[in-house]
Amino acid sequence: HAGAGRLVVRLKGGDPFVFGRGGEEALACLAAGIPVEVVPGVSSAIAAAGAAGIPLTHRGLSSSFAVVTGHEDSSKSATVEWERLAGAVDTLVVLMGVEALRAITRRLAAGGRDPSTPAAVIRRATTGEQECVTGTLADIAARAAHLRPPAVIVVGEVVRFAGLPRPGADSLANPSDPELEPTSPPTGSGALATPSVREGTLRAV
Repeated sequence: HAGAGRLVVRLKGGDPFVFGRGGEEALACLAAGIPVEVVPGVSSAIAAAGAAGIPLTHRGLSSSFAVVTGHEDSSKSATVEWERLAGAVDTLVVLMGVEALRAITRRLAAGGRDPSTPAAVIRRATTGEQECVTGTLADIAARAAHLRPPAVIVVGEVVRFAGLPRPGADSLANPSDPELEPTSPPTGSGALATPSVREGTLRAV
């Protein structure tokens, strides 16, 4: 169709250039002499965490994050070095990694990441079926064993904020003070179609 001069829209979920093969498709079009316009989107790496109330960065707690695939192309010669990533960034976001979650958490711990580090798995984010299971690096694989793709994994201290309320929702925080301090890491699971603050997750300062 595009070769015949028609306008073709290739609609993708998230951002086409973040594990969406957008680069490959754009290069194929250009090689065929077909002009391409890329419209950026919001990656599920950002959207899922936000929908679950988890800020990927937070002053004094997380100043860096990395987005990694948990399902690699078998034809690649190099693989994700989980042991090196363990201490390289404050917050780690893993896409397409649910089926390899146990192996991923084991390798992060082997690389020196504290087993008590908070972790979350967010399934079907931003939909009415959204579910967020929280725990620690040591037990998240067992807690989230019932979840199936699509899901996003978040590892880092910011997971303590899971359930952070949206504007207009009931909050434990002082609205005049935007700074929130995490307390103990949350555990357990629950549907977060309407985000709510969990006991022990946040306190006002």
